[in-house]
Amino acid sequence: MRTLTGIQPSGKLHWGNYFGAMKSMFDLQDKGENFMFIANFHAMTTVRDGAALREQTRDVALDYLACGLDTSKTLMYRQSDVPEVQELAWYLSCLTPMGLLERCHSYKDKLAHGLDATHGLFAYPVLMAADILIMNADMVPVGKDQKQHLEVTRDLAQKFNNAYGEIFKLPDAYIPETVATIPGLDGQKMSKSYRNTIELFEDLKSIKKKVMSIVTDSKGLDEPKVPEGNSIYELYKLFATPGEAAEMADSFRRGGYGYGHAKKALLEAYRRLFDPFREKREALAKDPATLEDILRDGARRAREAAAPVMEKVRIAVGL
Repeated sequence: MRTLTGIQPSGKLHWGNYFGAMKSMFDLQDKGENFMFIANFHAMTTVRDGAALREQTRDVALDYLACGLDTSKTLMYRQSDVPEVQELAWYLSCLTPMGLLERCHSYKDKLAHGLDATHGLFAYPVLMAADILIMNADMVPVGKDQKQHLEVTRDLAQKFNNAYGEIFKLPDAYIPETVATIPGLDGQKMSKSYRNTIELFEDLKSIKKKVMSIVTDSKGLDEPKVPEGNSIYELYKLFATPGEAAEMADSFRRGGYGYGHAKKALLEAYRRLFDPFREKREALAKDPATLEDILRDGARRAREAAAPVMEKVRIAVGL
């Protein structure tokens, strides 16, 4: 089974990214072939600074390697290093009904958040389909908000197969049911769009300040509190052991346990998990040549995987 994951380098990765896409991918590394690409073409819909895009692409690679990506089990590459992806996107575009893209809720949502109505943003699902189909992926881990894009991928694969013969397999979505919505500083879903994130590797003083600023209700130290739905408790559960999470929940219910105590426990649990990751990342960042070698080797292997698919596609369309 081949699994494909993509991540946009459109900003600093945060706790929500780790406990969503990243950890899900790491958990799949021992269960088959794993491909992971840094979607720098996709990021161009929002990132208009070339130097920033290069730096953010590098940051994503460093973050994944530091947090658990094993290059002996997962092939990592930059999207832009596989030009066949753009070629396939054109072939798929020639079969894509406008109405299919007009119905994509992600496009409408991004317009509502102030993004420009560009062709790149509109045609995003076609490029995503090319990313997936060119690598013959069996399964694609996606969030619930991305499920529609995978359905578009399946639709386009079927349209191509109907027109030219059985070239593409139809990939399945993998939506981890165990990953709950991860709260941000204000209690909403943690998202760069809401400016409520805690970055994976930002300065420790900044992380402490953000943790201590997490919004809570006005209940005092001695009052009993309901842990479920409490942002601090919900975040703590992600980092802590089940026993530690149960202990915090009991402390909240008994009373005599304040939000300040819980925030300090959350910060300690974060550091226990991420301090070793931080050390590894700092070492990797000091060796940019090795990082570039990893990405170039990933690109070479990705193009080797794409080549037989593209040969079939070109023959089928008459090129």
